[in-house]
Amino acid sequence: MENPKPIKVALIGNPNTGKTSLFNQLTGLTQKVGNYPGVTVDKKSGNCKLSGNKTAIITDLPGTYSINPTSVDESIVLTSLLNTTDKDFPDIIVVVADVENLKRNLFLFSQVKDLEIPIILAINMSDQMERKGISLDIKTLQEELQTEVVLISSRKKIGINKVKEAIENCAVVSNTHPLCSINHKIDGDYFEKLKEVSANHTLYELWLMITQNNFPDSLTLEEKTKLMQFTQDASRVKRYQHKETIHRYQQINQILKRTYKVDRSKAKDLRAKLDKVFTHKIFGYVIFFGVLLLIFQSIFDWSTVPMDFIDAQFANLSEFVTKQMNAGVLRDLITDGIIPGIGGVVIFIPQIAILFLFVAILEETGYMSRVVFLMDKIMRRYGMSGKSVIPLISGTACAIPAVMATRTIAGWKERLITILVTPFTTCSARLPVYAILISLVIPDKKLLGYFSLQGFTLLSLYVLGFAIAIISAFILHKLLKVKSTSFFVAEMPNYKLPSIKNVILDVLEKTKAFVFGAGKIILAISIVLWFLASNGPESFKNIEKTVTENTAHKNLSFSEIQTKISSAKLENSYIGIMGKTIEPAIKPLGYDWKIGIALISSFAAREVFVGTLATIYSVESDDESNSTIKERMRAEINPETGEKRFDLAVGMSLLIFYAFAMQCMGTLAIVKRETKTWKWPMAQLVGMGILAYVASFITFTIFS
Repeated sequence: MENPKPIKVALIGNPNTGKTSLFNQLTGLTQKVGNYPGVTVDKKSGNCKLSGNKTAIITDLPGTYSINPTSVDESIVLTSLLNTTDKDFPDIIVVVADVENLKRNLFLFSQVKDLEIPIILAINMSDQMERKGISLDIKTLQEELQTEVVLISSRKKIGINKVKEAIENCAVVSNTHPLCSINHKIDGDYFEKLKEVSANHTLYELWLMITQNNFPDSLTLEEKTKLMQFTQDASRVKRYQHKETIHRYQQINQILKRTYKVDRSKAKDLRAKLDKVFTHKIFGYVIFFGVLLLIFQSIFDWSTVPMDFIDAQFANLSEFVTKQMNAGVLRDLITDGIIPGIGGVVIFIPQIAILFLFVAILEETGYMSRVVFLMDKIMRRYGMSGKSVIPLISGTACAIPAVMATRTIAGWKERLITILVTPFTTCSARLPVYAILISLVIPDKKLLGYFSLQGFTLLSLYVLGFAIAIISAFILHKLLKVKSTSFFVAEMPNYKLPSIKNVILDVLEKTKAFVFGAGKIILAISIVLWFLASNGPESFKNIEKTVTENTAHKNLSFSEIQTKISSAKLENSYIGIMGKTIEPAIKPLGYDWKIGIALISSFAAREVFVGTLATIYSVESDDESNSTIKERMRAEINPETGEKRFDLAVGMSLLIFYAFAMQCMGTLAIVKRETKTWKWPMAQLVGMGILAYVASFITFTIFS
């Protein structure tokens, strides 16, 4: 029997209603992440197994408070619901609501219901009802809303099968009558004329088209022209929108009076008590600092064993390939280019995964929202909106989505300042650089017998990045003469135990994105670096003969001569010439031409720094033991001093350089797109570069 066509289902809901948790429960590991057409915003979809051979394709739309959009994310929801001719237009809508904030959630539900698309209402967090003193008459609510209502707890997997059953039933029998008759409550004649514009769209669809200036491709030119005439009386449209909002809430209030009761005397809520502690003007910051210290302590302590194991395995792999393959260009490419390049990414998976694990747990528990609220008090003093905290915190994962997250900031000045300073926040791309340098120059000692000195150093770099972002924001606030005001609105979700499934999926998704995103860049650059390091101008071909015939090398052993040849070849290769060219400029920072090559290549992406040095040292070395990346860096000697190249002064100088420098082409590109000019990304590149150079020079001078 042929499988029936999958049912297309869209999940819609306010932020923090558990919509994504329900999506994870329905789809599991079948999720795919893409982009909405024309917009670099994640589009998550996945397959859901229903009964028998029936399936559904679930799409998780961005969180929104209404379909009157005020941000890019909310615009996506509106466009998805208006474009009826799109191949991904949903057959069924599942609106996810939070049982504790049902009144606000039902406003969005009422709007979607009026679009006359088959709809299901899933009321989440049902396990909290007794503790919150909430009672709900489901039967009456279904009758009032003319919709199937399902009580669920996505965190405890309650009601998930009922949602699947509701999707199947809705696909066969569905009631698509509108909930709110806005035409009769506002202006019957006006809406009758509006309805006559198109027989292919519902009245509320046409109303949204003119109020939101969103005209889908399904409209004919004649229909669009007629609709444009309705938009000419802007004051009338705004007045009717206001009346619509009042009417919807009046109807929702009447429905909830008959179906929804809250008895606070029966509630057993600790939320208020916890909020007093976590958002306290003193203890709140102390707790937040303690949480950060725990995270960075764990990043080093927990990752040491798996990182050493991965490092050793790549060294063994390189040695194995060396023994199994015949000498030649292909073997050199694999052992000196590809394996060290990939190893420079994979080795940091444990640390990246641990960082994402903690961030996911903080978000799942509801604590991250308290951090946003807490830090709002600081943000406002430095010319940023409270919403600026979200990009700054999400910048610890990657600056690119963090810059895009500034779209929620209404004021242009606050948004621009946030875009410009967000790259100072320590992202996951810096973590590999920090980790390898800290392990080389910071002793593995314990402070007060427990706290790792290396972990404390890493935490200090994160704090430094955030502090510089705040200081830069304050300076920009004084320099930029742009008049703008904005307001901060943040929702405090309930505290809850993190869902193990949600946390695991989040960590897997973000770690995979980092590895494959960085991996593609690093692999490509490693191959290019290997070629540039293995080839050179005409004089390059005579290096071996020149070194061998040098009388000063007469008493050297065969392996010592081979090492001399490898070093001379690297120094006279194309990449060696590039490094030598910039060496005078970076020498005051304590860097040699090899580090210079790594600085150049890491402009593509910061994490390339480690892979570049791994490739350079692999090409230069004739060591058959194929030692690890860390061992090669630790063994590097400064020929002028005879001391280790990566000593405390050089290590700290590099740490400061990477803390401040704008070395991410992807971030520059996204800043250009968000600001619609190259002016600001170029200002970022130059300004952060100068700051990094000066700060690194001072650091090297002090530690020398």
